[in-house]
Amino acid sequence: MFLSNSLENQLKRWNETIHNQPKNPNAYIRRGMVNFQLANIDESIQDFDMAEQLDASLKPYLWQRGLSYYYVERFAEGAQQFEIDLTVNTQDVEETVWRYLCIARLLGVEEAHSSLLTVTNDPRRVMQRVYDLYAGNCTSDDVLTVGQSEGINENFYSHLYLGLYYEAQNNLDLAQEYIVTAADNYKIDDYMWYLARVHKNLRGWS
Repeated sequence: MFLSNSLENQLKRWNETIHNQPKNPNAYIRRGMVNFQLANIDESIQDFDMAEQLDASLKPYLWQRGLSYYYVERFAEGAQQFEIDLTVNTQDVEETVWRYLCIARLLGVEEAHSSLLTVTNDPRRVMQRVYDLYAGNCTSDDVLTVGQSEGINENFYSHLYLGLYYEAQNNLDLAQEYIVTAADNYKIDDYMWYLARVHKNLRGWS
């Protein structure tokens, strides 16, 4: 309840900012992020779209819109957004994995696997292991081991991306187990923690 109240207050503030500065693209991005955190997914996409209309150069940086596309099952647009994002951030495992997830939901896991883009220099050890998992080069235990050795943030990310991996594989029991654990046991001050929470709630996983 406290989280919802805090987000509602943030939404109110960004509504006021946009009322006073209707041509401020950053304000729309920030409101879009709050809308997503509140599971107002369609409204978040409208905000990200408005930000791009106001400043077309933002398009490669709207990774948040790609995440929103995933949750309204606009998977082709999600994959395209992450491909565009990767033109300015080529070594980001997360954007590469989200592109995989969109393609997996759209065309199947085999197509997603065969079209997985190469990433070699993401500095985060846990994300290197996540990439290896999606590439078929390690096990879920390997991902968990790295997460457990490095702290709560890494534990969160290992569980989140294992859950998403198993959802793509249509193993919903394991998907639920890992994502609920990420959301409930590893709360971090990060947009992706809110994503885990939104994912859990949209799927009806208590």
